[in-house]
Amino acid sequence: MFLGRVVGELNATLKHPALLGRRLLWVERVDPAGGSLGRRTLAVDTVDAGVGDPVLVVDEGNGAAQVLRAPRGPVRTVIVGVLDTVDLEPDPSTGTARRGAA
Repeated sequence: MFLGRVVGELNATLKHPALLGRRLLWVERVDPAGGSLGRRTLAVDTVDAGVGDPVLVVDEGNGAAQVLRAPRGPVRTVIVGVLDTVDLEPDPSTGTARRGAA
């Protein structure tokens, strides 16, 4: 599972049958503060996310199959949530809570 930001859509005329009727979005991995980690992944959208949205992504085949309620197939990466905020445990060096930008 990882945090990401939707950076684009993928439109395909031909798709594997398991992808028919599903929206495909490009997601860039981000750190909890919202900074880019420089890696992009294609994911199936299950929450109606849009470009610019901070998202929570499952990146594991069995988890994807459970979210999609389908037998295991060609899908590994699925957007499962649109984030409002990311709250972190207090920083031990300062004792203050850190808050990431979502």
